[in-house]
Amino acid sequence: MSSINGDLAVFMLSTSATTTRRVLTVLGATLALLTTLVTGSASAHGAVSDPPARHYDCYQRWAANWQSPEMATQDPMCYQAWKADPNAMWNWNGLFREGVKGNHQGAIPDGQLCSAGRAHSGRYAALDTPGNWKTVDKPRSFRLNLHDQSAHGADYIRVYATRQGFDPTTQRLRWSDLELVGQTGKISTGPTTPVEVNAAGRTGHHVLYTVWQASHLDQSYYFCSDVNFTG
Repeated sequence: MSSINGDLAVFMLSTSATTTRRVLTVLGATLALLTTLVTGSASAHGAVSDPPARHYDCYQRWAANWQSPEMATQDPMCYQAWKADPNAMWNWNGLFREGVKGNHQGAIPDGQLCSAGRAHSGRYAALDTPGNWKTVDKPRSFRLNLHDQSAHGADYIRVYATRQGFDPTTQRLRWSDLELVGQTGKISTGPTTPVEVNAAGRTGHHVLYTVWQASHLDQSYYFCSDVNFTG
């Protein structure tokens, strides 16, 4: 009888621990979402939605099932990003720096371009990691879309593409790896904000790097999008 009671006690403790972990996980996700809703909307605006920025893409594909073990095998780069800091995806509209004054290269070191120089205490640092990020097929000339939730406008939007020969699966992005392939002047922004891109001479997996200078403040947004140029 004592053995049965002991086994039952172990079972109850194990079940209690599992339940506690599940509750804490759910609470963590809820708090992250509340952080986005309460603080994110006041200081954040959006992201490149087509081709999607890395963190926005991970959010779109996995937010409803972000604890799924299948992500590790189906989408390892998003998996490592979620594991490093889920708030980077919940706060997909907040990858910015303030007070840069147009000196983007001075503010963001090589190797840290995708995280905006490890902005917000390194929340987005996993985006700098080279690897097999999911790509979107694009012709060399197409319209990139910026999704600005708050419609605060842009002093300018600049789009760069990696040079032919750059390998996003093994190399961290540097400014010298980029060439300007599209830009705007001062424009209004909203859910649909197209930017003409002409990335001639490129094939295969490339990184598009978008710099969005918001109009309402000296607030600069930075996005890495992975594309497969199909010609």
